Order: sequence, then C-alpha cells, then structure tokens
Amino acid sequence: MAEEKVKKAPKKGKEAPPKAPAVGEPAPPPRLHEFYKKELVASLMKRFSYKSLMQVPRLNKISINVGVGQATQDPKLVEVVAKDLETIVGQKPVITRSKKDISNFKLREGMPVGVRVTLRHVRMYEFLDRFINVAVPRIRDFRGLSDKSFDGRGNYTVGVKEQIIFPEVDVDKVSKIFGMDITFVTTAENDMEAYELLKGFGMPFVKRQEIIEEKKSLSPTKN
Repeated sequence: MAEEKVKKAPKKGKEAPPKAPAVGEPAPPPRLHEFYKKELVASLMKRFSYKSLMQVPRLNKISINVGVGQATQDPKLVEVVAKDLETIVGQKPVITRSKKDISNFKLREGMPVGVRVTLRHVRMYEFLDRFINVAVPRIRDFRGLSDKSFDGRGNYTVGVKEQIIFPEVDVDKVSKIFGMDITFVTTAENDMEAYELLKGFGMPFVKRQEIIEEKKSLSPTKN
C-alpha cells in the first residue's frame, strides 16, 4: 500500500494582508495553528492510525540559542545580539552566563556568553510561519534542510549562520553577524512522527532522491 501523504501547510501567496483587529477585538489566531487543528491533525491521525487526539504530536515550543564567544573580549556584543534577537522573535531574550572559570579562554564564572529565548503559543506559531515561508528561502544556495538533525526523541535542531535572513533585521544597521541554533520541541514519541509533523507544517526538508542524485553527479566516473 502506498504511504498516506501528510498535507502540507499552504504557502503564503500574494493575498492582501489581513486587516488589523479593531480596538478591543481579539487578534486572529496564528495561521499555522488553525491549519494544524483543522487539517494536519486529521492527516496525522490517518497516517499513523492514532486512536485518540491525545496521541497526535504537536509543537510544544521553539528554543533559540545564540553563543557569543567574542563576548569575553567585548561584553557589549551580547547586548547587540540580544537586541537583534528580540527584533526577530518579538520577545525579550535571556542572557546566558558561564558557570565556571576557564583560564585558557579568559572566561570567568558569571560572564555573559550568549543569549537564548523560548517561544510558546502564539509567538511560537508566528515565528514558525515566518521561518518556513520567509526566512529559509533567503538562505544562500538553499537546497533544503537536513532530516538528520533529530535527537531521537522527536526534537529537531537547525543551525542558521546569519541572522540577516530574517526580514525584521535591517541589514544596513547590522554591526555583528551571528548564527543561532533553533530547536523545535515536539510531543512526538519518535523522530518519524516529528518529521511528519514538521513536514506537514511545510518545513522544507531535502528529498532523499535529490541527495542520491547529487552524490552520483559528484562521484568520479570509471573509464
């Protein structure tokens, strides 16, 4: 039997942007959250033959971590990174500090070494939508995200090399280019379920066949 395909979230088109809610009216729910409830849940239940809605995996949180190694020489860099990250996610990040002294790296206990932020609920879905449909397509020479970065417990981490892929960042005002690790934490019991969940949202994973064909094209031909 052919595998049941999980429906993917519709990509953003050139539709007119939704009108801002009037004063006193609640903001509309995130687009991907509505898609998850109305379509993706049913597709995942059919795909994995779940007997209860409670078994369907869901996105629990998104954790973003930025290491700032140069902060040992210039502590103000942490503030610069924190400001850019806050602009991207719309939430104030937390500064992470070293837990012990490391003389070789001129690191003392309590020194700021990075920033992190955890997104949940509305901000989580809004960030996911912007990441998939706006930020990822701006990555240079993008060919798809690897599906080898799952941790065996249903969580997926992707590394971003430059924060300027996010349109919220004004490139002309950037004083420090930095990367980040983005971890998508799900309630899935295994990597396959997590993969289908994220793929259903529209996560652009690289196709296995594309990798095989690329390896063949790079391999030397025998005479």
